[in-house]
Amino acid sequence: MNFPVIGVVGGGQLARMMAPEATNLGLRLHVLAEADDVSAVAAVAHAPVGDYHDLEALRQFAADVDVLTFDHEHVPNEHLQALIDEGVNVQPRPGALIHAQDKLVMRAAIERLGLPNPAWAEVTSVDELISFGDATGWPVVLKTPRGGYDGKGVRMLADTEAARSCADWFSAGSSLLAEEKVDFSRELSALVARTPSGESRAWPVVHTIQVDGVCDEVIAPAPGLDPAAAQAARDAALHIAEEFGVTGVMAAELFETPGRGPGFVINELAMRPHNTGHWTMNGSVTSQFEQHLRAVLDLPLGDTAPLGEVTVMKNFLGGANNDLYSAFPAALAAEPRAKVHAYGKSVRPGRKIGHINVVGTPGQDVDAVRQSATQAATIIRDGAVPGAAHKGA
Repeated sequence: MNFPVIGVVGGGQLARMMAPEATNLGLRLHVLAEADDVSAVAAVAHAPVGDYHDLEALRQFAADVDVLTFDHEHVPNEHLQALIDEGVNVQPRPGALIHAQDKLVMRAAIERLGLPNPAWAEVTSVDELISFGDATGWPVVLKTPRGGYDGKGVRMLADTEAARSCADWFSAGSSLLAEEKVDFSRELSALVARTPSGESRAWPVVHTIQVDGVCDEVIAPAPGLDPAAAQAARDAALHIAEEFGVTGVMAAELFETPGRGPGFVINELAMRPHNTGHWTMNGSVTSQFEQHLRAVLDLPLGDTAPLGEVTVMKNFLGGANNDLYSAFPAALAAEPRAKVHAYGKSVRPGRKIGHINVVGTPGQDVDAVRQSATQAATIIRDGAVPGAAHKGA
């Protein structure tokens, strides 16, 4: 049997969720894990521990794989280029990854493509930040170009006084990204995939709901989205993937802006499977994880059609219940259509430890599907059926 080996740098939940799709395709999945207890280790047979900052560790890991891909975007680009120079098949390439690694590079590239950006500037001092705010209007969003995710590395600045409190962020002497605070109606995500040979496909644009900077819920497709805006968003994401040479899955996170431009502006990009695409595991003909594997191997891409009129993905974070499995009987009994995806992580307050997918039945109301997904997620998080203590009272 001559099935390829896919190496994934990073042992988080994304690598874990690639594992069953690799098994279905007869592929072997190797994972370079950060530690022996990270999420993906229990799901794959070969998961050596290594530091992705260490070029030699990457070399040793890549020696036994046919293609190298990623659970995250944090591998130094110079290491990836060194591997490519040595003949390693790296997908996506560093020239694409940089747009997810560095928000300043991304903003400049989106502007060159003529796609909808918020007003933005590279700022190197508090004075430059204040000048930007005065010119575009307050409040202003200040971001670290690298390393921020799930609301980290972001500050919302109401006025010049708040801007002056950010002097510590400039102390390292590096540039920061200042953006206008976009007046948006909701957040959206356009998920696409592309192969090295240039085939690409898009899933329906979805509505994403953030809580404290973390993706909490996804509704697919986005209810009530103007068809022209939906098409423009898909086209923009496909255009970005083509122009940047993306391979694998890419998510374009968007702000919906009715009455402004094509109806959205681009917020951020991710060059990997993404939380806003987890609904595809049960709600699409081809999941984002299968599609990513197909794409990095340059196999024909799968159908992205939805399997229901609506699918809801609901994350569950660490909460009161430390014994997640003990709540499964109640959750599954309460919501038989719920599909539970647990990440094998220990419980910590606020930590993303799993998600629920519910595919609606024909004609089912969106709110009813959301309620089902939320009910199952809440039972697992809290270890009890909501309101059960009050029954019969």
